[in-house]
Amino acid sequence: MGQEPDNTSVDPLWYKDAVIYELHVKTFCDSDGDGMGDFRGLMGKLDYLQELGITAIWLLPFYPSPQRDDGYDIADYFDVNPNFGTLDDFRALLDAAHERSLRVITELVINHTSDQNPWFQKSRRAVAATGVGG
Repeated sequence: MGQEPDNTSVDPLWYKDAVIYELHVKTFCDSDGDGMGDFRGLMGKLDYLQELGITAIWLLPFYPSPQRDDGYDIADYFDVNPNFGTLDDFRALLDAAHERSLRVITELVINHTSDQNPWFQKSRRAVAATGVGG
């Protein structure tokens, strides 16, 4: 018997020929009529994106945030903004995208954070306790 090709290998240069569509979940497609886009709305448009020839979607920040910087002021890197759905909704979106061979790129903003992020709050308490800094 011949050996099956390894479909799990990843071409490290896949992005060179990719058609990447950047989108903001909150403005893309609203599934529940509240006026704000969400993961379920985006999931419902994956076939459309695929028909356009899109091979990867790049999601702008969708994490919990006080929204003082359009979501770039991330308060929790381990969850999703509840306005866009749940973590399970995001996982379902990933599964649905991968079923269509669509890659999903998430924007990881690590150069700044929300003042509501736990590590920011902890640093503020440390400064106050030592009297050093701010």
